[in-house]
Amino acid sequence: MKLSRLFAIACAAIACAVHAAPAHLSGDEARHLLIRTGFAPAPAEVAAITGRSAEQAVDDMIAAAKGAQPLHPVPPEAIAPPPSLQQARAMTREERQEAARDQIRKGMDIKDWWLREMIETPTPLAERMTLFWHGHFATSQWKVKRADAMWRQHLLLRANALGSFRAMLHGIARDPAMLVYLDGDRNRKEAPNENFAREVMELFTLGEATQGGGYTEDDVREAARAFTGWTLERDELGARFRPVLHDFGRKTLLGRSGDFDADQALDIMLQQPEAARFIVGKLWREFVSPTPDPREVDRIAQRFRESDYDIAVAMHELLLSPAFWDPANFDSLVKSPVELVVGSVREMGLRPQELRPMVQKCKQLGQDLLMPPNVKGWAGYTDWINATTLLERRHFAGQLAAYVPADPQRMAAFRAAAMQPEYQLK
Repeated sequence: MKLSRLFAIACAAIACAVHAAPAHLSGDEARHLLIRTGFAPAPAEVAAITGRSAEQAVDDMIAAAKGAQPLHPVPPEAIAPPPSLQQARAMTREERQEAARDQIRKGMDIKDWWLREMIETPTPLAERMTLFWHGHFATSQWKVKRADAMWRQHLLLRANALGSFRAMLHGIARDPAMLVYLDGDRNRKEAPNENFAREVMELFTLGEATQGGGYTEDDVREAARAFTGWTLERDELGARFRPVLHDFGRKTLLGRSGDFDADQALDIMLQQPEAARFIVGKLWREFVSPTPDPREVDRIAQRFRESDYDIAVAMHELLLSPAFWDPANFDSLVKSPVELVVGSVREMGLRPQELRPMVQKCKQLGQDLLMPPNVKGWAGYTDWINATTLLERRHFAGQLAAYVPADPQRMAAFRAAAMQPEYQLK
């Protein structure tokens, strides 16, 4: 082995030792863990884990998040089904327009509910992971229309947020909202629609083909054939497989051949080493630093695959990695609008009765829940910040301070902190 290689290995070992997960969390380290895995914490939350080992804190945090349940029921009227197809056909144009507006109002009610859950939850990691997967499997009510379909998808993401990525991927392939959003309900053997096949490879499992995804246009076409036959039962809001519309012919996908169906095609994608690396890399950029360490990504991806894509395993490894605890990576990420708004409210210990202004502020800052800008989701990181949004972020600090007029000293301290550039970071 060359001396240079030995030197590199030794340096890597020293770096790991220097930045190992702390045996006793300092206040700054506790805050770092909490702000990365949730939202800006209140002082009491920081104090609760200060002095504990990072491993114990992470284990407890993940266990609590996996068992978390929403604090409040979603308003029943927000997820009530729209008029049936038969009823819709009998509507006037004005009635159909009003029904469409009603779906938007119901979507807003769901957003209000979710923001309240984020603000009040004792397990913020559960909400952060659900939000992460909402951006990963980006689906917009703008095209889906139905609020109850968006709610159904939210429940799927929430149930699997720290569970099985495999189960979540299979579920999303026949999720009613996704079937509409990526035209899966129009995928027929006579004319395969490639939208879902392309995005499930490029955005959901393998990454871009030009950046190591390891697939070709032929693979996209063959996968589209495997996904044929699924339709949407609109009145029942359920996916239905119709054999007469499915291509049962032989397909060649990612080097394997057979008469694959949708589930088999997804499993073949997950057999590719790049799938685990892609997901771990995306989780890294969300929770650790803007630039993943290739060796560490490979190591964690190997554990992820060995666990059969258990998301909790990947998160455990990421949150205890040397890079996560390297002080150079503290404050290296930019808060999303939801993180900024929810974190500020939590940090101040506020419990606003009316959530709609907060929801609208998130939208104004560039993150409209249930309405990601496109199938790629929100770009994040520095894309959150421009001249307009930075100004609005600072205005928000003053607006929020108005919620605590009885405590001018606390209000002034918060406003001063929120005006600093570091407040936009996590």
